[in-house]
Amino acid sequence: MAEHAPRPRNRSMPTSTIIPELAYPDVRGAVDWLCRTFGFVERLRIGEHRAQLSFGAGTIIVTRRSADVSMSALAEHAIMVRVADVDSHYAHVQQAGATVVLPPTTYPFGERQYTVYDLGGHRWTFSQTVADVDPAAWGGLLVERP
Repeated sequence: MAEHAPRPRNRSMPTSTIIPELAYPDVRGAVDWLCRTFGFVERLRIGEHRAQLSFGAGTIIVTRRSADVSMSALAEHAIMVRVADVDSHYAHVQQAGATVVLPPTTYPFGERQYTVYDLGGHRWTFSQTVADVDPAAWGGLLVERP
């Protein structure tokens, strides 16, 4: 299942292949701190609940932490992996027995994604670019110009 084929461009999605998603109670505060302290650069702002930060060729996504204190820390942090064919990848993962959270869905930001839990309870989202979408078309704000 090697994923070495070039992916189409999508301005709404970072180019990194593996993208950690980290949850914080205050997204804007976390973005400011990570940029100021670690040298990240804000790439894309999605309302007040999500942001993409770049560091060299890498990317992380900062998300809003759930107010539900009963939610496990595993469910608040996730890994996103970009793949060439999300539907065939999903079929393989289903056969292997991963717990499906969300089946493949095409989103207005130009990505087709599905989400599963692994055997340790970690959440994984696999994403395929299906269109190059200007973030402004769905309410995002491109902060870092390509």
